Amino acid sequence: MNQHPVRPVDAASVIDGRKAWIRLAISVALGTIGAVGMWAVVVVLPAVQAEFGVDRADASLPYTATMIGFAAGNVLVGRAVDRMGYWLPALLSALTLGAGMVLASFAGSILQFTLAQGILVGFGTAAIFGPLVADISHWFNRRRGVAVAFAACGNYLAGALWPVVIPPLMHAEGWRTTYLGIGIFCVVTMVPLTLMLREGAPREAAANTPGGRRVQPIPLSPATLQGLLIVAGFGCCMAMAMPQVHIVAYCMDLGYGVARGAEMLSIMLAGGVVSRIASGFVADRIGGVKTLLIGSALQCLALLFYIPFDGLASLYIVSLVFGLSQGGIVPCYAIIVREYMPAAEAGQRVGLVMMATIFGMAAGGWMSGWIYDLYGSYSAAFLNGIAWNLVNLAAMLLLLWLVGRVKAATV
Repeated sequence: MNQHPVRPVDAASVIDGRKAWIRLAISVALGTIGAVGMWAVVVVLPAVQAEFGVDRADASLPYTATMIGFAAGNVLVGRAVDRMGYWLPALLSALTLGAGMVLASFAGSILQFTLAQGILVGFGTAAIFGPLVADISHWFNRRRGVAVAFAACGNYLAGALWPVVIPPLMHAEGWRTTYLGIGIFCVVTMVPLTLMLREGAPREAAANTPGGRRVQPIPLSPATLQGLLIVAGFGCCMAMAMPQVHIVAYCMDLGYGVARGAEMLSIMLAGGVVSRIASGFVADRIGGVKTLLIGSALQCLALLFYIPFDGLASLYIVSLVFGLSQGGIVPCYAIIVREYMPAAEAGQRVGLVMMATIFGMAAGGWMSGWIYDLYGSYSAAFLNGIAWNLVNLAAMLLLLWLVGRVKAATV
């Protein structure tokens, strides 16, 4: 039985209403600040590698650990949100994130840095992704796709903002002082924002409000559908990780420098914001499955473009194309969960799929570094990403076929 610290509001009065949109705005701000730990570790990767004297694969381990902690947090915090509402788990996560950034700034080895990133920063970041998206989905029906997409944009807005802000701070103060300052900033800003989200979600009556959506039929058990989405999510993010995790290091190897690579990452994530918002509008019209398929096919094509085009101007363009292609993929999993699974299980179900996508990012980030160390080039790593992207496409085409069978049987 779901319990909340405060009594849930009347659904009919707030679904798709003013309160819902205000909550969405606060959620986006929270996500933009709280996702800093995911992108800061990417930007400081070359500096950390140089200071601790490790190879590229070992220098990628803090990112992998961050993603593992992030993945576990999405499931555990998601379950907590289903039981007690959003704000309290989010508050604890914000404090954990701040503590992790501060402790990472004092790390004396790559192992200590990795542990601080994985156990504290990764887990502390979880509340602003899957659980946040699941929470906001309860406040919208007619515009659920748009709302979910906007909520998920916080992660990418962080990716567009922080990689531009961090390099000059690192240049002036070093990566350690930069991490310390970010940790303090997260606590000071995220705690008040979280307290503004104390009102309980209008869950039970949501499907009965005007324009409400009921769970759609599909010839799969919830467990089987969950498994298929997990496979799809892992595959798409194994592919997605290659440019997002290694674009800065890739630019370093090509002689363009950290600043150019950080700019490309920022452009990539800015394009992802546009893609996520656009995917929300598209999903409200054609559904989450078809929208995800479009994004996955475009991502695969964009990955292919990275191989022949490695000039500075070309990489800026390809990074923008990649961002515009893949940004809308991950939010579609939350939309699909809400289309085909019970609302009361949204936090846990979305959390499980997000865990798979995060594991894909973690494994993909490490594997790309390993392939680079093996071959001395990123070309094979891009081909590896394309192969995993095809796994995603196969899983989603199967789901589309099954959905189509149900619709054909009801005509």
